[in-house]
Amino acid sequence: MSLERQLMIKEKIKDCMRAKFQSYSPETRYMPFHYRLLGKDRMALYSFIQSLNTTFGISIYEPIAITLARERFKVVETQVKPFNEISSEAHQRIQIIMNELMAANREPNKFAEIEEIREVCRNGILNQVKLTQVDVWLENREGELFLFDLKTVKPNKGNFEKFKQTLLEWSAAELARDPDAVVNAMIGIPYNPYEPEPYKRWTLKGMLDLDHQVLVAKELWDFIGGEGTYTDLLDAFEMAGIELRDEIDSYFEKFK
Repeated sequence: MSLERQLMIKEKIKDCMRAKFQSYSPETRYMPFHYRLLGKDRMALYSFIQSLNTTFGISIYEPIAITLARERFKVVETQVKPFNEISSEAHQRIQIIMNELMAANREPNKFAEIEEIREVCRNGILNQVKLTQVDVWLENREGELFLFDLKTVKPNKGNFEKFKQTLLEWSAAELARDPDAVVNAMIGIPYNPYEPEPYKRWTLKGMLDLDHQVLVAKELWDFIGGEGTYTDLLDAFEMAGIELRDEIDSYFEKFK
């Protein structure tokens, strides 16, 4: 990442944080013991961090991903509604795939699954559907699609089936629109909470194709912005934090 680009990302981070300050309202719960022990300003900071964690994807990661991707991809969008039709036979095929995965009768394989869906992507009745919006939608210069569902760094194991269903449905919808489309529906996890140990992907095993449907930390950001982006992005966050420190302190001073 060039210095100019890194500085642009730093300013984007600062803009996102300032927007969060303007929209944020601390919880009004009365917590007398916590207030007296820790102080209202620290409790307000804690509440802010909790709120930021909840909305980090939309408030921070998505705008940054879009900014980074614009130099490398032909189409770059966020919160995109996928095509609103899936064929009845594609629906059936998705259910078969899901049933077999849940019963451990097959291994997840993105390429095999896509081709199975492609074979029936316009067979039967085209039913209208309302699918989950795509967090980050990228199309490269060759027309290949990359549809990202950005997740928290420690997704609940019980949600993996839903994640897989979403990826298959996005693929089926785009193939219903264009049977020749090259679709990559993927899960993006912004950082590895187990660093320096490898991400504990075993929790995702059995439902997702770990080599082709999940990008974590460096894999995700270097894919979006090019090699070296993840390291430079961490530096940009650090620079933004240093420059915002006085603003952050001033903001929480009023809660004392």
